[in-house]
Amino acid sequence: MEMSKFQFKNKSFMNWDVTLDVAQKQLGEFAPENIAFRAGVKYLEKEKEIVVPFLNKEYRVRYPSGEVYQEQEGEVPVVNKILILHYLNSAEGVAIKNRWISFKELPAGQIYINPFHNRAIRPLIKFFGERPENLIKAGSILGGVRESFGDVSIRIPVLPMVPVVYVIWRGDEEFPASGNILFDASAPNYLPTEDYAVLSGMVVFELKKIADQQKAEKVL
Repeated sequence: MEMSKFQFKNKSFMNWDVTLDVAQKQLGEFAPENIAFRAGVKYLEKEKEIVVPFLNKEYRVRYPSGEVYQEQEGEVPVVNKILILHYLNSAEGVAIKNRWISFKELPAGQIYINPFHNRAIRPLIKFFGERPENLIKAGSILGGVRESFGDVSIRIPVLPMVPVVYVIWRGDEEFPASGNILFDASAPNYLPTEDYAVLSGMVVFELKKIADQQKAEKVL
């Protein structure tokens, strides 16, 4: 994963190492059982580890150090570590509301709307606007479920309490293809708004990676 694709100027992700260090220290300030309960994940008391499903993979977070790792997968990208820790530190245990909102409806969403559009919406349209069926095929690998928005849409459980819907409207002779990304109304209770811009773009590139693999396998 190329880190530069997800970097943009905001207070949480200006310095990856510092941001990670702060998030790791913050994790140790809370009781692990409470963290796990609010985030909808498991805490393994014997191992002193929190188990976090993220993009259909299982990550382990050591408590209280905040070290994030994956068994048999090598080094975890720092952006994944930060998002997982921010999720654990921010989760409030609010129930999913099943009411969808746009990015600009998130707190201070208008401030981050341009980075969000550039890093997530534009690539979504570029990669899947002409072949929206590929979005469904790739999204299903990440545990996605079809939704009824637009012409094609899929809800992806990015984190246990963070479902995200990716939407495509097909283009025609008059209008080009368009797209949007929607969040559950409980989203502010689980991550800071700027993290959703990073996360949304990261998922789009992961979907593109899966779609490319599927295309290559079909050719073979």
